[in-house]
Amino acid sequence: MAAFFELFGGTGLAFLGAALAVGLCCIGSAKGTGMVGEAATGVISMAPENFSKCLILQVLPGTQGLYGMVAWFFVLLTMGVFGGSGMVSLTVSQGLTIFVSCLPIALGGWLSAIFQGRVAAASINIVAKRPDEATKGIILCGIVEFYAILSLLATILLLMNAL
Repeated sequence: MAAFFELFGGTGLAFLGAALAVGLCCIGSAKGTGMVGEAATGVISMAPENFSKCLILQVLPGTQGLYGMVAWFFVLLTMGVFGGSGMVSLTVSQGLTIFVSCLPIALGGWLSAIFQGRVAAASINIVAKRPDEATKGIILCGIVEFYAILSLLATILLLMNAL
C-alpha cells in the first residue's frame, strides 16, 4: 500500500482530494436540482405564475456544487498553485492529509445535495397546493443545507492545518 502512495505522490493525492470534493458535490447538485426540476414541470405547466417559487426550490440543491468549488479553491491555494513562488512540493503524508481534509465536503456535499433535492422536490407539492406557504418548503431545505455548510466548514478548518 505504501508503494502505491509513493507512486501517486503527495501532490497527486492532494489533487485527487480536490477533484473528488468538486466532482462529487457537482454530481450531487446535478442529481438534486434535476429531481426538483422534474417535479416542478408539472406545477409550472398548470400554474405558470409559480415558476419563481419552483425555481428557488430547484436552486437550493445546487449550492453544494459551489461549496465543492470553494473547497477545490482552498486546496489549490494551500498547495501554492495560485502563488507567484510556485507550487509546494508535497510529501505523501502531506498529500494524504489534504486528501482526507477534502472528505467532509466531498461526501457531505454529495449526499446532502441529493437529500436536499428530495426535500425540495417534495416541497414542490406545497407550491402546487398552497403557493402562499412555499417558504415552509424552503425552510425544510435549509435544514439539510446546514449540514452541507458544516461539511464545508470542517474541510476548510482541516485544510487550514494541513501543512
